Amino acid sequence: MSDCLFCRIVRGEIPARKVYEDEHILAFHDIRPLAPVHVLVIPKEHVDSMAHLEPRHEAAMGRLLVAAARIARDQGCTDGFRTIVNTGRVGLQEVYHLHLHILGGADPLPPMLKR
Repeated sequence: MSDCLFCRIVRGEIPARKVYEDEHILAFHDIRPLAPVHVLVIPKEHVDSMAHLEPRHEAAMGRLLVAAARIARDQGCTDGFRTIVNTGRVGLQEVYHLHLHILGGADPLPPMLKR
């Protein structure tokens, strides 16, 4: 999709603070971070959302999850991290190119819920 924001980042038309890239995946810092570590991991192939995945995407999604775990470790999220995939309007997806958020670097639990 020529006008997709993330496709334009993949093509190098829009700069991004990249943290990982291979032939299938690109990961970069979110421009509006919600945590000290907030990285987006995207497949380079355009897929609108998780709802649009097909069996042919299985290997790519496996690579995406394995890369996300490595990226989280590399970003210092050794105590844990959250992964979020927003899907569709009701799922609060803002950019219609499948992407996984890695959020970490801060304890999200309020003190009363800590064990």
